[in-house]
Amino acid sequence: MKSLCRDEVRAVDRYAIETLGIPGVVLMENAGRNVADAIERRLGGAEGRKVAVVAGAGNNGGDGFVVARHQAIRGAKVVTFLAAPAEKIAADAAVNLEILRRLKHDVRAVDGAEIRRLSAALREFDIVVDALAGTGLRGALRGGLAEAVEQINAAGRPVVAVDIPTGLDCDTGTAAGPAVRATMTVTFVARKKGFDNPQAAEYTGKVIVADIGIPPAIVATTATAPPKPA
Repeated sequence: MKSLCRDEVRAVDRYAIETLGIPGVVLMENAGRNVADAIERRLGGAEGRKVAVVAGAGNNGGDGFVVARHQAIRGAKVVTFLAAPAEKIAADAAVNLEILRRLKHDVRAVDGAEIRRLSAALREFDIVVDALAGTGLRGALRGGLAEAVEQINAAGRPVVAVDIPTGLDCDTGTAAGPAVRATMTVTFVARKKGFDNPQAAEYTGKVIVADIGIPPAIVATTATAPPKPA
């Protein structure tokens, strides 16, 4: 399957939700569980391993909450570092954050001044999950998001990026500012167009394409269809 640009990714997601009737929270569950599976394979098992999830406020963060839950279920010691104000987390991501809270999961807010101490906290983990932001980001990161990325890189731990390393442009495979340097990227549905840029490899590491429940034939058709008129 060909690599998808940002607009094609959005078209596939929209078709899955609006036409096929797959709820967004189901797609999020499938995405997060696939990342959890990839982490377990990389670590040679989850039992007793220490996994840090650094999550933002959007759907990418929601995927991270699912990763945290599944890793904890499998016996890993998981901490979710919430690098965004909790009140900004909405929709499907909020559903999965609430599940973590009801499970008494260790969720630590690190927005504001706390974020500058994140790298020190991350150094005690076997693996760090980058669930800060996804394919929708454009341009250079700023503020707390840029700081969180720099802290992840400074920790010096293996990093698994959820869908795309935060800060890497989906379409160009370049970074206008700070970007997570991942050991492995678990991307959904198809490779992203930017990954075809040889320079992107220093950010993505090994790329794994994960199925989230959308038939490949529909992905191919939807991604190549002309956009609907406004």
